[in-house]
Amino acid sequence: MPPLKISPSEKKKRPYLWLIVMVVLSLALITIYAREDNGGPLHSIRVAVQTTITPVGQAGKWGTTPLRDFAAWTAGLGTSRSELESLRTQNAALRAQIVELQEAAKNASAQAALGKIATATGYKGVNADVIGLPVSQWQQVIVVNAGSSKGIKVEMPVLGANGLLGQVIEVGPNYSKVRLITDQESGIASYLQNNRAQGITRGSLSGDLTMNFVSMEATVTAGDTVITSGLGGVFPKGLIIGQVSKVSKEINSLYKTIQVQPANDMAQVEKVIILTNTPPDTNNLPKPVASAGSQGGN
Repeated sequence: MPPLKISPSEKKKRPYLWLIVMVVLSLALITIYAREDNGGPLHSIRVAVQTTITPVGQAGKWGTTPLRDFAAWTAGLGTSRSELESLRTQNAALRAQIVELQEAAKNASAQAALGKIATATGYKGVNADVIGLPVSQWQQVIVVNAGSSKGIKVEMPVLGANGLLGQVIEVGPNYSKVRLITDQESGIASYLQNNRAQGITRGSLSGDLTMNFVSMEATVTAGDTVITSGLGGVFPKGLIIGQVSKVSKEINSLYKTIQVQPANDMAQVEKVIILTNTPPDTNNLPKPVASAGSQGGN
């Protein structure tokens, strides 16, 4: 019996068949993942994978930090390549020590600023390093190297050196994922420090931060400080969110639209503190809490 021959047209159809199968399988997995709870098998697989790769990401960050600092140091030199080469042998050891000391000083300063935030209000916190940045503009989520082994739980607030950064949304043994306040799914009960006008501060698809539902009668000016109100119990009261950068009044609108500049530069955050408890009485906070480097309000 002669061997079965496959016509060229049938061969061309096979890659499309595989493509259709892969698309259907992907949609099925996405649907199952979205409907199952956090303890489901797909969520467990995701946590296991993230737990495995977290040490790799952390090691990569530690390994490249000296190289990045060294490159920044050499970029400012005005000497020629030949002069740099002649000096390299004599000063290599000294430069390495300078880089190490500068990095240690920077880390110590960041740790001290974060520690002041917790100490000033009676919070307890866990310091962590950022080991993963947002993978897309549509999901403002970072990864830090502290997880359930250090007592971290979902919904715990996360602070940067100048104020509120976000909230824990996923926890593994050695990592946590933090949704930034600029994410489109973030919403914070907040008010203006100068007149206590209430509103909701939200992130957006573009990463902009706005405060909505502020009464038209409220006096709002650029530079006013926006802080958490504590309503709803999601975030504690008295944490700086940012400063008003622009105020607009749309026709026929009942509320003002307020643009807010976040207290932290989201692209520059390297260290965070995760608050692990609530003070005995958050209503008695004397003022919003942030480091000395944060901007003040009116």
